[in-house]
Amino acid sequence: MKTNILLRGVTLDDKTRAIIEKKVAKLDKFFKNETAASVTVSKLRDNEKLELTISHRGRFFRSEVIAEDASHAIDEAVDTVERQIRKNKTRLEKSLREGAFIKDAGDAFDDVKEEGEFDVRRKDFTLSPMSVDEAILQMNLLEHSFFVFKDADSGLVSVVYKRHENSYGLIVTNE
Repeated sequence: MKTNILLRGVTLDDKTRAIIEKKVAKLDKFFKNETAASVTVSKLRDNEKLELTISHRGRFFRSEVIAEDASHAIDEAVDTVERQIRKNKTRLEKSLREGAFIKDAGDAFDDVKEEGEFDVRRKDFTLSPMSVDEAILQMNLLEHSFFVFKDADSGLVSVVYKRHENSYGLIVTNE
C-alpha cells in the first residue's frame, strides 16, 4: 500500500513513521490492487490529531483520532477503518456484483487548496457513477454530512445529505 504522510505543525521521527507505515500496511489484505493511504498528523494543543484516509478505486474509508501522540492514534485509526471495511464489504460486493474493490473509478482524492479572501478549502475529485444507496454508504464511510456523486441511472450530478431526524435527503441537478 502506498502511504503518504502529511505533517502539520508536527515532526515525526523515523521510528514513528515506520510504525505508521507498518500499521497501515496491515490493511493491504482487504484490497486486490494498489491502494493509496493518506495519513495527516496535526498538532492540537497538548494532543495530536491523526486522520487516515484509504482511497481505492473511488471508494474511501476514513478515520480521525485525537491522542497524545501519533503512534498511539494509528492503532485506533487502523482498527476503525478495518471495522468499516468488514462492516460494509458484503454490501459493497453486492452492489458491485464482482467484488467490493474491483470497480475502477480512478483516484478521486486530490490536494486540498485554500483560495480567495475567505478561508475556503477546495477539494477536486472525479465523480463516480453510483446509485443513491451506494452514495449514502460512501457518505457514511467518510463520516461526512453530504456526498456529491453522478447518478448511475440518470447520469446527472446529485447530492445526498443527512437530515436532522436521522433520515437522508437527495438533491438532483437539471444538467
